[in-house]
Amino acid sequence: MNKKIAFIFPGQGAQYPGMGRDFFEQFSIAKEVFQEADRILGEPFSKLIFEGLSDELTLTKNSQLAIFITSYAILRVVQENFPEMKPTICAGLSLGEYTALVAAGVLSFEEALLLVKARGSHMQEACQTHPGTMSVVLGLELDQVKAVVDAIEGVWIANLNCPGQIVISGTEEGVAEAALQLKEQGARRVMPLEVSGAFHSGLMQSAQDQLEPLIQKAVLLGSEAEVVMNVPGAPVLETDAMRENMIAQVTEPVLWQKGIESMLEKGIDLFIEMGPGKTLAGMNKRIKVLVPTYSVENKEDLTLLKGERDAIAQR
Repeated sequence: MNKKIAFIFPGQGAQYPGMGRDFFEQFSIAKEVFQEADRILGEPFSKLIFEGLSDELTLTKNSQLAIFITSYAILRVVQENFPEMKPTICAGLSLGEYTALVAAGVLSFEEALLLVKARGSHMQEACQTHPGTMSVVLGLELDQVKAVVDAIEGVWIANLNCPGQIVISGTEEGVAEAALQLKEQGARRVMPLEVSGAFHSGLMQSAQDQLEPLIQKAVLLGSEAEVVMNVPGAPVLETDAMRENMIAQVTEPVLWQKGIESMLEKGIDLFIEMGPGKTLAGMNKRIKVLVPTYSVENKEDLTLLKGERDAIAQR
């Protein structure tokens, strides 16, 4: 297949009870992934994914693991059923970067799973020690948002997702003050996000410090596909640089739009989003990505992917 394909993976916030259950029930390769995760974690974590209450699943320590496991199970189904659709580039939004590193062959599933478990636990501890929140700012340019945020203590820019959508993160008081000023500057809306803490901000420093030695010890292999990482918003080839970006990503902003644009510059013809939700496909629309984006969230989505594969084969 001559098409250049990007595999992309969602981050925290995409979770919901029951996600991935149809893959578990109908594909042995997916069932093996959930069972292997339970074995490595030493608990029936898949039961929480399929049957847990939403409030419990939304806890940072659970949602990160749940999304990672589900996204990887879907990836394995796609790899088994569409072996000719190999990625040229892999990327993931925040937490999703770990799935991307596994998809590219940089990290093993077990190594990534244990890192994600530590990441989720340490970030939840940081949320409790340094409470905070996040809001999405609609309708302002980056320099306008930056001017406001830089002047307020305890507030940071957290995500540059797509045009006109900038996420800020920080203390409750700081974000509330920033929201008032941003509206005065002409923001169309400043909407609070349903999150348990101030991710990608200085309030996550303790989580970053605790995660750093684990990432430094992790075995990173040469990648089979390029990895576009969140911190530079660009492809990263050297494993030492990958480590630095994985560590920095906990407190630094996610440059998602820049990353998507860097993939398009490399001639990507097709994006395949794997995991719960269709958030990344929605962002691609707002970035005005002209090539197709397919979201594989449930078994029915495989039919659309099959149609795309067959159409490519006939060209």
